[in-house]
Amino acid sequence: MQFGWINLFGAGIVILMLVPNILYAIRHKGEQNRCTNRAMNLLEQVGRYACILLMWFPLLVWEFGFASVAAMLLYFAGNGALLAAYWIVFAIYGKKKNTGLAPALAILPACIFLLSGLLLRHWLLVGFACLFAVGHLYVTQKNNG
Repeated sequence: MQFGWINLFGAGIVILMLVPNILYAIRHKGEQNRCTNRAMNLLEQVGRYACILLMWFPLLVWEFGFASVAAMLLYFAGNGALLAAYWIVFAIYGKKKNTGLAPALAILPACIFLLSGLLLRHWLLVGFACLFAVGHLYVTQKNNG
């Protein structure tokens, strides 16, 4: 299976990841970022927005698609399972802010970006997913520590 210049599945995954974040932001207006490390905040934001963009668009990818049917099935099953876990953890975290769940909320989206990049052979996405993982986990720990 090959994609054109836009990945609608990747777009759908990003939208499904953003829904709980938007709902959380609406319910917890005014919550401040307590991480004072500018470099890590920047790393997190650059990684986040680059991953979101690259999930939609196959920039700098010559052959955008799956290497095999197994890779495609793993993409859908793996991302489906990771999204379900993300939504479940977010639902629990949203009811009672449990700082023990915060690292999972940082790691799961990074895993979604990483899995997508690896299975689509989108190496730029893989690189930004790693940057996002480091920055997001650091900032999350500072905000929940």
